[in-house]
Order: sequence, then structure tokens, then C-alpha cells
Amino acid sequence: MKHFETEAIRAQMERSQYKEHSTPLYLTSSFVFDDAEEMRASFAEEKERNLYSRFTNPNTSEFVDKICKLEGAEAGYAFATGMSAIFTTFAALLDSGDHIVSCRSVFGSTHTLFTKYLPKWNITTSYFTADEVDRIESLIKPETKVLYIETPTNPAIDILDMEKIGAICKKHDIVFLVDNCFATPYLQQPIKYGADLVIHSATKLLDGQGRVLGGVTVGRKDLMREVYLFARNSGPAMSPFNAWVLSKSLETLAVRVDRHCDNALKVAEFLEQQDKISMVKYPFLKSHPQYETAKKQMKKGGNIIAFELKDGLKAGRTFLNNIKLCSLSANLGDTRTIVTHPASTTHGRLAVEDRLAVGITDGFVRISVGLEHEEDVIADIEQALAAV
Repeated sequence: MKHFETEAIRAQMERSQYKEHSTPLYLTSSFVFDDAEEMRASFAEEKERNLYSRFTNPNTSEFVDKICKLEGAEAGYAFATGMSAIFTTFAALLDSGDHIVSCRSVFGSTHTLFTKYLPKWNITTSYFTADEVDRIESLIKPETKVLYIETPTNPAIDILDMEKIGAICKKHDIVFLVDNCFATPYLQQPIKYGADLVIHSATKLLDGQGRVLGGVTVGRKDLMREVYLFARNSGPAMSPFNAWVLSKSLETLAVRVDRHCDNALKVAEFLEQQDKISMVKYPFLKSHPQYETAKKQMKKGGNIIAFELKDGLKAGRTFLNNIKLCSLSANLGDTRTIVTHPASTTHGRLAVEDRLAVGITDGFVRISVGLEHEEDVIADIEQALAAV
């Protein structure tokens, strides 16, 4: 493999007869055939080529190919959103009566899939917390098919030891599925630690500028074949335009994420010194409970910080209402710093006990640190804290 930055920039589709330097945009729903035999052979998959953009498209194929190279994966598929990637991957791999083991700290919509929708098909989920990795084997049943984690987790910023979990999955012949959205393949490659499949919400750092929605799953060719067939028939494909945008975004991923991480560490160090804050979690702070694991499997700490204001809900609302420079949004991984209050937004539909189980208290705040000058971000946080 070439260096990460080179693959992210130079991996692209073959040039057309026009010899363009930058990849063209293929806004077409379908593709034509020379004759009946070529059409028959193509639909019978005897010939590999584009048939219909719900299946493949030159732009989505280029984006997927890049992610496969960056993650060290064999195959992949690009989706309309991150959640369509997550749902489709589970739907393709699971049958009625199957069982999932998952880290409890997961994105709110993923938790809703596990607790509201998958049970309709008699698919159940057992949870473990970030400090209960040693309990995983006790949760595994004969019908357990998939073990799912996020690392770092959303929004609690817990770190899971992928090498240890990967070994458990291999021992029990369970599919190991990792959401790598917060780290990106630049900071860690879960397949190196035993993951069978890796999922991204491309909406976040892979795009990096808050422009388009997208998701992608990559990994083992045999598993991706099942995911592809389900997606081909159910239709959650990424649009060619979004794929074109995201493929171009990957060219700057390394330089962007480096800056995000450097800024985030400085902001996290500032937050640790504030009297009105009872807890700060950032993977590369020595105070993080899984600091050593983060250092082992991540290049840098990412751009997401979690902290807790001492005075709870009132303090959280006051803090957000006094933010001036940063954005109040439910997104993350943008060039612009974003401040979110998970208890009332991304995880607002969860029961209080479910929120508290993963550390989302009323005073819990998540910051997605952007690419502004770090002193301006810190100044905005400082003046908002002064109002609390």
C-alpha cells in the first residue's frame, strides 16, 4: 500500500477519452449496452460493468475503492446516509432469531434500531459497557451473529480495545462490526485489529464541510456480497453527486484531521482547568480512563470532546445560549466547531435511565472541534462558561 495521503489523493477511476485530471461527475441513472448478449451477460453477472446507479456508478465505485484502500478492506458499498449503512448491514447479515452483542454507548438512532425495529424480526441485543469487555463472552449465545461497537463512542467518547474484542469474535466465529466514524481510517484501521466490517457515516469527517449525506460499509468480500445484494434490492444507494463530493473530500482528509486533532487537544486541556466543569473526556488526555488503549490503536485523539457542567440542565442550556462563534447543531466533523447538548437532541428520545447508563447527564455537552484558530474557539467557550 502507498502512504495514506497518496492513496486518498491518487486512487481514482480510469480517465475517459477526454484525459481529464479531476474525476468527472456521472449523473446518470442507467447505462447502455451494445447488444442483447452483452445485456444478458451483464445482468447475469458474467460481465462486470455498470448497469444501473442503484447498483453501481463510476463515482460511487471510486469513493468505495478509496475507502477500501484506506481501511485495508476487500470490498464495500456506499449508502445514502450513515444510518442506511448501519441498518442495511444488519438487515443483510441477520436472520429472525439472531442475537447482537453491542457496546451500550452507541448513537441514539442505532440504539433505537436495536430496541424498537430489529425486535420486530425477533432480533435481540445484549449490551456491555466500555469497562465490561471482560463480560462479553458471558453475553454470547448460540444465536449470536454480530458484535458491534463504536470507538470512540458517540457521544460518551469511550474507547474499546479492538484487538481484545476481535480475538473474542474470532474465537466464537462472530462477525465483528466497527463504526469508525469518529476516528476515520486516517486515525485507526479496525480491520488491523480483527474487524470483519467497518462502517462510516461519511456525512461527518469524511466530507468534513457539512455539505452532503452519505454512508459506507467495507470489509470482507463474502460479507459485503450479502450487504450488496440486500442494498441492490432495497435501494439505499448513495447518489453519484454525493459520491463525487466525498471522493474529492478524501483528498484533504489527512491534513484536515491533523488540524482537527491538534485543536481538540488544546481545547480539551483548557476545559480540564475550568472549575464549572466536573468531567472532561478526550482520548488523548491522560485522565481518560482508556488513555492507554487510545494511544495503542489511534494515531491522534480525534476531534470530539465530551464534558459535564456541574450544575446540570440549567447550566447546559445557559452555556449553549451564550455560545457566539461556535455553531449549535446536531452534526459533527465539520470545518466549523459545533456544540451539542445530547440529552435534548441526538439522545433526547431515549429513556432517562438509558441516557444515564452511558453517562449522558443533563449537564453533558459534546463539542466537535473544527478548523478555526484554536484561540478563538477557546475564547468563545470561555465567555459562554462565564455566563453559567
